[in-house]
Formats: sequence, structure tokens, C-alpha cells
Amino acid sequence: MTESDVLVTRHGGFVHLTLNRPAAANALSWGLVRGLRRALDDLDGDDSVRGLVLSGSGAKAFCAGADLKERRGMSLDETRSFLHELNATLDLLSSLPFATLAALQGAAFGGGLELALACDFRLAVDTAEMGLTEVRLGIIPGGGGTQRLARVVGLPRAKELILTGKRCDAKTALAWGLVHAIAPAAELPDLVVRYCRDLEAAAPRAVAEAKRVLDAGYDHALGEGLAFESAAYEAVLTSEDRNEGLAAFAEKRPPVWKGR
Repeated sequence: MTESDVLVTRHGGFVHLTLNRPAAANALSWGLVRGLRRALDDLDGDDSVRGLVLSGSGAKAFCAGADLKERRGMSLDETRSFLHELNATLDLLSSLPFATLAALQGAAFGGGLELALACDFRLAVDTAEMGLTEVRLGIIPGGGGTQRLARVVGLPRAKELILTGKRCDAKTALAWGLVHAIAPAAELPDLVVRYCRDLEAAAPRAVAEAKRVLDAGYDHALGEGLAFESAAYEAVLTSEDRNEGLAAFAEKRPPVWKGR
């Protein structure tokens, strides 16, 4: 499947989505957001998918944020509709029942960083810059940035980035936990492959349940979170993959996961 603004390829169980507007620094136009939403809709419920890798075309930027040239021609109602579609797309991305990974081969600003924040993992080139710079345009992050960034790096650091609109470099992002790992540009593809291999070694049903309860329990009291975990554990306890995992361990062989 290929959309004009979103390229879709598959490598084994991993789907790679590439934002494909390099001349515009992969800015979030209506066409790109709609293409991304359609691609994610196609993946949701596909039991053969083990993970998702999201990247951008070109070396300049992963995604520079909203397409401001397009935005200037929008009415207020059109802008609200765009934000509604963007948030629905990011919510869908964050709720997918498999691991998602953003590979930042360049800068990620505004909605581009919000897109990365909706993924489970963020890997970046060591020259990447990122930030939520909206206050310098007279607005605030509108794609979940005020909420997701604080949950990733903590409230004080989120305030430092969002209230000043300043950018941070890759080393700072790594130190703050905004990204999980950084690498030189030539080594980023290999870093992505290593993460995918680690994810592929895990049982897909277990990954889905663990991801769900991690997200669901994060903002709840400990007792509620433990109840979520207990219910999820019961779900995997009777799964075929759990039996396969025990058998593979006993037989000293790699497990063959079925996702059920």
C-alpha cells in the first residue's frame, strides 16, 4: 500500500510508515495526516503485525510540525477540524496493540514531536533537534504535547520546553529520557533493527497486554494498577503463547509465537 504522502512497506512482521514530504520537511498537511490515519486504520486489528516503525523522508527532518503555509489558508473551523483529525490519529497510534517506534532521522518540532511522543520508543540521530515550539507562534501544543511530554520527561522539564518554546539537542533529549537511544546517522538503521529484533523475540499477546496495562495504570492509584495487571496476567496465563514459551524453554529452542 502506498499513499502519496505516506509510504508503507513491510519487513517481516514490522510495518514501516514513512512520512513522505521531504521538500516540506515532512510537515503535517491534511493529506499527510489523512494518509497516516488510513495506514493506521489498516493496521489496527491485523494480528500479523508485530510492530511499527515510523520515520521521515530525507535527512533534514523527521517532521517539522504543522504545515504553516497550509494553516494560514484555513478558517478557524477548518483548523479545529484538522486538530480533531490529528488528535484522533495520534490517539490511534498510541493505542495500537503492538510496540511502535519513531526513528527520528532529523528534527522533530511541534506536531512532529507530538507524533513521536505517541510512539512507545523514540530513537534519534545524534544531530537531531526537537521541541514543542508553539508558544513562539502564539499558540500551544494541540496534538497532546502538553500531556504526553510531561508523562515522558516529568512536569518541570516539560514546562521548560513548552513554556519557553526552546529546542533541545539529541544528547539532552537522551539525558532527559525523551529519546531512548541516539546514534550517528549512518548507524540509526542498525539501531532500529536491533530494537525490532528485541521486540520480535517477545510474545505478541504478552506485549499487547503489558503495553495496555502500563498505559492504563500509569495515572491510577497503585492498587488500581495492580488490579489491571492481575486481569492482564490472567489473560496471558491461558494463552497458547504461554505454553509455547514454557515448552521452548524446556527444549532449549527459540519459541514460535502465534499471538494467541
